[in-house]
Amino acid sequence: MPSQSPRRTGAAITVRGLTTELKARLRIRAAHNARSMEAEARAILEKALSRREEDAVDLGTYAQRLFRPLGGVELELPQRELAREPPNFRVDKRQRRRSRR
Repeated sequence: MPSQSPRRTGAAITVRGLTTELKARLRIRAAHNARSMEAEARAILEKALSRREEDAVDLGTYAQRLFRPLGGVELELPQRELAREPPNFRVDKRQRRRSRR
């Protein structure tokens, strides 16, 4: 089944703050791939962002997949304790009178 290439628009971005070294590396990489620097930058972005959002996993799932081949880790969760009472910031009438003096 032929893949449908996305429609190119006239959208453009400007990347400022590239170091001289990074720009030179992009130029060399583009030359090795017989592309312009712009085409090379576009190819790099397309490859880096080609993964669909629904294929992305959360950090916990990523960690599980990463450490599963090593045997994983089973952690014993401690018993939860009751939460303490929230502080009372209300001032009663007697305290208000004293603070006004």
